[in-house]
Amino acid sequence: MIIVNYIASIILIVLGFYTVCTKKNLIKIVLGLGIVDYGVNMLIVSFGFNEGATAPIYQLSDLLNGVSPQFFVDPVPQALTLTSIVIGACVDAMALSLVVMINRKYKTVNADEVRRLRG
Repeated sequence: MIIVNYIASIILIVLGFYTVCTKKNLIKIVLGLGIVDYGVNMLIVSFGFNEGATAPIYQLSDLLNGVSPQFFVDPVPQALTLTSIVIGACVDAMALSLVVMINRKYKTVNADEVRRLRG
């Protein structure tokens, strides 16, 4: 089952990079960057997954009985992903606000036409 997560995250990353590289619409480019961000977040969470593991909540009986830490899920990738989701939302909002400002100034969201105007 974890292989499906890896495959899906790689597909999202490739699809996002394909969108960024091939599309000329600035809004679609920003959405492609968001898709790459979602794929990377899914990959990070998949790295932290441990089959059959539980939450990393230790009880006194677990420590006395010598429960191995391999039966717990690593919380660090989940914390990093949560931080990345917040940062990604802020970056997407900033990028879309820049696209709105470009649209107001140049009256287009086509990246090729904005590059040609120079002024």
